[in-house]
Amino acid sequence: MGFFLETLFGGLMVGMLYSLIAIGFVLIYKASGVFNFAQGAMVLFAALAMARFAEWFPQWFGFESQILANILAFVAAMAVMVLVAWLIERLALSKLVNQEGITLLMATLGIAYFLDGVGQTIFGNDIYKIDVGMPKEPLMVLENTFQGGLLLSQEDLIAALVAAGLVVVLAIFFQKTATGRALRAVADDHQAAQSIGIPLKRIWVIVWSVAGFSALVAGIIWGSKLGVQFSLSLVALKALPVVILGGLTSIPGAIIGGLLIGVGEKLSEIYLGPMFGGGIEIWFAYVLALVFLLVRPQGLFGEKIIDRV
Repeated sequence: MGFFLETLFGGLMVGMLYSLIAIGFVLIYKASGVFNFAQGAMVLFAALAMARFAEWFPQWFGFESQILANILAFVAAMAVMVLVAWLIERLALSKLVNQEGITLLMATLGIAYFLDGVGQTIFGNDIYKIDVGMPKEPLMVLENTFQGGLLLSQEDLIAALVAAGLVVVLAIFFQKTATGRALRAVADDHQAAQSIGIPLKRIWVIVWSVAGFSALVAGIIWGSKLGVQFSLSLVALKALPVVILGGLTSIPGAIIGGLLIGVGEKLSEIYLGPMFGGGIEIWFAYVLALVFLLVRPQGLFGEKIIDRV
């Protein structure tokens, strides 16, 4: 039972990180109807900005405090992501209003490759580290309940708590603030929202900025765990099955989908992996997403769209 609980907790913590990336997909899709394939590139770009600014600022301004360097780097990286959001709206989205979905999809693919290239040009293509003081040592808990106790990763636990906190903040933002209500109105009906004076362009910049913020937090966490390298953008591909499972239009669905995928990956690898020679953790999420596409295409909490002709 102790080993099962270790695996379960590990899956839940990884699942929260998947949910954090998936929320970026959901936010942009809800507000603009665009499935943003550039989310992975945004995670990488934000992580690169954070890592390099934290390295550059002490050199530029002559101080040694790592805490100050991280704070300044976070503010600068967030400013960069807001600028990226503004440029995306100004140069791409505003030119493609009312275009076909495939056109918008190809636009986000182009944005992804552009961010990858620009990130490499500006910040370099080495492997960089992000040191925000997250503990690497494992944590032993419930020693009196289970023989040998439960071994948990402190880094994963803190990362999961940060991700959960951000999810709560975003939920409050969408439910309790005027801007959040405007974002939900745009998500429900673009034309109706515009007819009552809600500016679509400003809303799109805000939602891409919020997605950029979630990408920055996800990039910091994953960069701290894995190092900032260009394979980091592939981590976001794990969020695609999460979005399919939870539903493209549901933030709670992204959270629950991430938790289910995280737990399913870990348990299947441990208990089914030996029967199939291992490697289940790599493809489990995609097979589960395929099953959902066949049985329930809108996901667990997505809206079922009925077109009458």
